[in-house]
Amino acid sequence: MLRSQISHALKDAMRAKDERSISTLRLISAAIKDRDIAARSEGKTDGVSDEEILNLLQKMIKQRHESIKLYEEAGRLELADQERDEIAVIERFLPRQLTEEETAAEVERIADEIGANTVKDMGRLMSTLRQRFAGRMDFGLASSIAKARFS
Repeated sequence: MLRSQISHALKDAMRAKDERSISTLRLISAAIKDRDIAARSEGKTDGVSDEEILNLLQKMIKQRHESIKLYEEAGRLELADQERDEIAVIERFLPRQLTEEETAAEVERIADEIGANTVKDMGRLMSTLRQRFAGRMDFGLASSIAKARFS
């Protein structure tokens, strides 16, 4: 489903001659194709799932946020703006992100549900969160909330 949305968005961007969207959507498509090729070597002939694509998109956004910080520190504001534009294009394909409060509530709820009470349970908690909230939760934030809960 995400593949077709990205493909249609690329076609629409080409019709509109939106160069930023075209280049960003091509980067997304190339990254998905790379993952598909890697998946074939593991025996997955159908390619990567939508969940894996969502994780890929989140990773791309995280990389761009890091680049923005570096560009701003170096005084390259035009490049930082370019990265922000790319983030806006990528975010069109992600579901609504949970707020910090919603993330904290879900961490608490899942921790109680699976009986996670110590730092030793952290891996199990994060794994469950990733399964249930792929593409919708900032897992770095969830991890820090969980660590604060356990300490």
